Amino acid sequence: MSNKNQWLLNVPMVLLVWLTIPFLGVRNIKKFLPASIFIVIVEILLAQIGKERKWWVFYKKNSFISVALPFYIGPFLIGSMWILKWTYGNFKRFITLNAIVDGMFAILMMGLLKKLKLVTLVRFNKIQFFLYLFLKSFLLYGFQYLIEKRNAD
Repeated sequence: MSNKNQWLLNVPMVLLVWLTIPFLGVRNIKKFLPASIFIVIVEILLAQIGKERKWWVFYKKNSFISVALPFYIGPFLIGSMWILKWTYGNFKRFITLNAIVDGMFAILMMGLLKKLKLVTLVRFNKIQFFLYLFLKSFLLYGFQYLIEKRNAD
């Protein structure tokens, strides 16, 4: 994908999700932003490991800035806050929603990203990639739980 087309994809993707921030409410942003930032940092670190171990391959060498970073600061960060807002306090609902979202990303989005020649799975199949995504859900919920517990004391 050309740099121009990449920007045409990234800018609306990031802007659209950030436009939903006011609907979260200030209280929910303050409540869920730390855990969401934590899981983004974890994902960035794990993605670097995955890239080195060839779990997936980006088609462009400078892919972190042009492909991964816009996703992390857009849909991943804001989506984590929305999922926590809708489901925190009901672990079954949280896990179910994460399974659906992660499954759609692993199956549908990875297929689209491959067709767009952005990234492709190499040493992971779609099920393994789903598990990679899904297992981080437990970290997100657990970190939010620890924050809530600390604030309650």
